[in-house]
Amino acid sequence: MRTWQVESRKRTRHLIELGGLVVKARIVDLTGDDRAMIYGALLWMADKLQSDEGEHARSLWAAKGKQAFDDG
Repeated sequence: MRTWQVESRKRTRHLIELGGLVVKARIVDLTGDDRAMIYGALLWMADKLQSDEGEHARSLWAAKGKQAFDDG
């Protein structure tokens, strides 16, 4: 298999895993699969992470995600 094929498959798997997190968090159901709303929320999250509150948000969200993973 060529290097570009391996890299393409890695990227595809990564994107699928990220999409799975969106589904697992019930974002798709809660937004009625409104992709503009989902994208807007992700942009809001990116803005928050780049703000002076970024470190606080990062630690809060990481703890919440870790707890959710641990709970199953």
